[in-house]
Amino acid sequence: MNMNKSLLAIAALVVATLPYTAHAQGTIRGAEEGAAAGERAAGPLGAIVGGTIGAAAGIVGGILGVEERPRFGEYVIREHRPSFGYRGDVRVGVPLPGDVTLYAVPREYHVRPGYRYAIVNDRPVIVEPRSRRIVEIIE
Repeated sequence: MNMNKSLLAIAALVVATLPYTAHAQGTIRGAEEGAAAGERAAGPLGAIVGGTIGAAAGIVGGILGVEERPRFGEYVIREHRPSFGYRGDVRVGVPLPGDVTLYAVPREYHVRPGYRYAIVNDRPVIVEPRSRRIVEIIE
């Protein structure tokens, strides 16, 4: 019975803290915050479960970290790159045509090496260059 109460507490914790951990920058910070919250709610078992869920929530921000998005958006505006007019839906997973220009993402934004960005329908997108697929849309 004590184990069921612990699992119920952990489930409640996950639901309550997921919106907050989703704003964590990266997997490590998400894991740390999730583990701390889980431990407070359900002890050592809660720390394990909370850390795992927090790590998963920490990567929800995608390729570009949550805290980097506003700065990157400002960078894109300063660069004044031309926008490619795309007739289809601009969404994650869509491959861009070969004539869309891809630009390097400066290191200061901590994007994994190899990813590029493009401006499509006046929106910056992060692109995996080999497949040319959009992997993230910067709002």
